[in-house]
Amino acid sequence: CFQENVGFSAFISIGSMLDVDWGDLIYYLGDDPRTQSIVIYMESIGNASSFLSAAREVALTKPIIVIKAGRTAAAAQAAASHTGTLAGSDAVLDAAFRRCGVLRVERISELFDLAEVLAKQHQRPQGPRLSIITNAGGPGVLATDALINSGGTLADLTEETVTALNEFLPKHWSHGNPIDILGDADPDRYTQTLDVAVKDPNSDGLLIVLTPQAMTDPTETAEKLKQYAQAADKPVLASWMGGAEVTNGETILNRASIATYRYPDAAARLFNFMWKYSYNLQGIYETPSLLPESEFGKTDRSQVETILDAAKAEGRTILTELESKQILSAYGIPTVESRTAATADEAVACAQDLGYPVVLKLVSKTITHKTDVGGVQLNLQSEVAVRRAYEAIYTSVAEKAGPEHFQGVTVQPMVNLDKGYELIVGCTLDIQFGPVILFGTGGQLVEVFKDNAIALPPLNTTLARRLMEQTKIYKALQGVRGREAAALGELEMLLVRFSQLVLEQRWIKEIDINPLLVSEASSRYPLLALDARIALHPAETDPEKIPMPAIRPYPLQYVRPWQLKDGTSVTLRPIRPEDEPLLVKFHRTLSEESVYFRYFHLMTLSHRIAHERLTRICFIDYDREMALVVDKKDNGNGDHEVLAVGRLSKLHGRNEAEFAMLVSDTYQKQGIGTKLLEQLVQAGRDEGLDYITAEILHENRAMQRVCEKVGFSLKRAPDFVKAKIALKD
Repeated sequence: CFQENVGFSAFISIGSMLDVDWGDLIYYLGDDPRTQSIVIYMESIGNASSFLSAAREVALTKPIIVIKAGRTAAAAQAAASHTGTLAGSDAVLDAAFRRCGVLRVERISELFDLAEVLAKQHQRPQGPRLSIITNAGGPGVLATDALINSGGTLADLTEETVTALNEFLPKHWSHGNPIDILGDADPDRYTQTLDVAVKDPNSDGLLIVLTPQAMTDPTETAEKLKQYAQAADKPVLASWMGGAEVTNGETILNRASIATYRYPDAAARLFNFMWKYSYNLQGIYETPSLLPESEFGKTDRSQVETILDAAKAEGRTILTELESKQILSAYGIPTVESRTAATADEAVACAQDLGYPVVLKLVSKTITHKTDVGGVQLNLQSEVAVRRAYEAIYTSVAEKAGPEHFQGVTVQPMVNLDKGYELIVGCTLDIQFGPVILFGTGGQLVEVFKDNAIALPPLNTTLARRLMEQTKIYKALQGVRGREAAALGELEMLLVRFSQLVLEQRWIKEIDINPLLVSEASSRYPLLALDARIALHPAETDPEKIPMPAIRPYPLQYVRPWQLKDGTSVTLRPIRPEDEPLLVKFHRTLSEESVYFRYFHLMTLSHRIAHERLTRICFIDYDREMALVVDKKDNGNGDHEVLAVGRLSKLHGRNEAEFAMLVSDTYQKQGIGTKLLEQLVQAGRDEGLDYITAEILHENRAMQRVCEKVGFSLKRAPDFVKAKIALKD
């Protein structure tokens, strides 16, 4: 550890996690000033919600790297028998790690190498592009292979960079990336090359490879390069090859906080892990698009409740295709028009009304995969074809499953699939993480291609896009071979609405939309669910045993309409990630006195509205914090304005929370502070807290009066006034 300039602040083993779990440890180490990064060997995640909540909060400031045993079935069984707990799906676990900014590695060596480099290198790559400087061709090629295979890319050197390198490098240098500066490279050549390469805007990081050759001086080269540990705005890694011969140079670099590796391929893989870490964090804290106002009125929950109640009353766990599509439509997900027909004559009438060509599909309250029993007939061009198709479906179902499984057919327009892409959007339940959303390439060969990705709800537009980006079909959706890009914005919105559906309707066990036809944004129907299947929990299922979402959804129960003293209508609601631009405007309305009373010191506007800060304010875990905003809508242009923000922050290890509030100077003395604090207190009661407290400056008498009005007791201390309210009798 001394040679590598890295050490350990603690070693902790927690056994079977009966009373202390991963979340507790992550919070503890997150508050430990001696700990710079956290490495975990994990066999079971235990309390998934606790882990995700803690990891998401801590990962932004301290990297969390996990090696999770049990990828194979045999290993998972061994881990389960060892810990006595159930292991969730490995793919779901990967999705959970991405959602909270945790980095998963495969090897123990990567676990500690990555912890070391993230602790040493405060610069994080902003992309996957790596520049490699080497004095030998072979190591550069090996590093390139490792980089590409792990998901990274070589940086394309700019013309300016190549021109600058040409001025001092031998004419036989590689003239590209990897930058091969040849075997006779001395320390000055290394320094000059790095000085040019580090300024290339196309590069997100640098790897310097040194192999001991006749003209090589590993120690002096390291001495000259150590200055770039802090001077560069991107990570700099090194691979000093040669064992004992290069030890002194490695020591110099390590003490300067440039991580070194024996082999360049390992260093290249580590760079890509660094990029994945940055990418995951960007996904968590990237401000999503604000949903259009029209999105909030697209849900018909009463219709969904009627359909589900009818199915449960009949003892059914499988909804018909038509019922499934009606539920999707109730959440604003467009579906192809479908009509039911109990006889061949009815099917013909429906077809003539819709217009040929049409599709006939089996209606069954027991069969879910219609194609397996010959339950789909396509491209029917006439009455005769419809009658033949009806009889063919009935005969096939009767032979393969039994006539009692046939309840008629649905008739739908035949949609041209040549102008779009067939996707699948689905949901299933994981025993540990609750609802899990799947997205990918759809159609009949969905299980053959296996091009899909999964994510945990709730989704916003940013998370929806990140889900799509993990699939191969996403490149095609962006537009290929002269085809326009698909309606990606509409697809993001659909995934957000689908996420809302699976979170709100807990009696739904599984959903498949396959295929979901996605076409160009300019087409008449950019999105269309052509087929859908929904399975329910049995009616006798105990609701308490249905897995809960691992990530708490938006708490709609705290949305309240209200009026200011002057009659202005406002809404009190929990904060959302989309509110970041509104908070920037809100902070511009605050006086120095309001800022001082809130933070106990003056804070510049630029600091208060910095993206890194506001993301942590807007992107909250509703189990850990509850922030309410007072939202005023301009009826003229539809713009929104935040008038006040109030927050409850739970204290680690105690069943209590601290509150803090800020009210725009423009809207003070309108009763906002009192109403907002009353709502925070009620939210605290609903969340089961014992106490709410706050520290208030002596001179902030207005806040003290509000607290007394709401029922807080006040106790004077030397530097502040302590406010406290008990929430339980």
